[in-house]
Amino acid sequence: MGSSLHGAALVTLDAKGRFAIPTRHRDALFENGRALVLTAHPEGCLLIYPEHAWESVRAQVEKFPSFHAQASWWKRLLLGFEEHVVPDGAARILVSPGLRLHAKLAREAMLVGQGHYLELWDPGVWSAKLAAANLTGNGAPPQGMEDFSL
Repeated sequence: MGSSLHGAALVTLDAKGRFAIPTRHRDALFENGRALVLTAHPEGCLLIYPEHAWESVRAQVEKFPSFHAQASWWKRLLLGFEEHVVPDGAARILVSPGLRLHAKLAREAMLVGQGHYLELWDPGVWSAKLAAANLTGNGAPPQGMEDFSL
């Protein structure tokens, strides 16, 4: 995928559970087709992938060991909640009731770019996770990122 999904935006879900993909994300999200995959993430958000980008992730998840308890739960979430959607003419996508329940989504949501996919968070959960991330580690990078520099 040549384009990148980056930046954060507060979006509004309508009464049916739809929200419009912000204009700045549309080119990158739809460059290889309009079909998208929505699924649940173990940390409580939703993932939104272009369908073509999801296939390699799906192939990895299918290989998770079924007799490993944590891997099985990740697989249940990632594949069990997997939904393929096509945005309407206004670039709105429907978030199913099950996915909205998983992510605690009501009226507003934080849409956060992650390069080749988007995350959709309840604003309160997002704020709490962001505050916790800023309070731990004293600014030291996580293991494996010791050489990272800004």
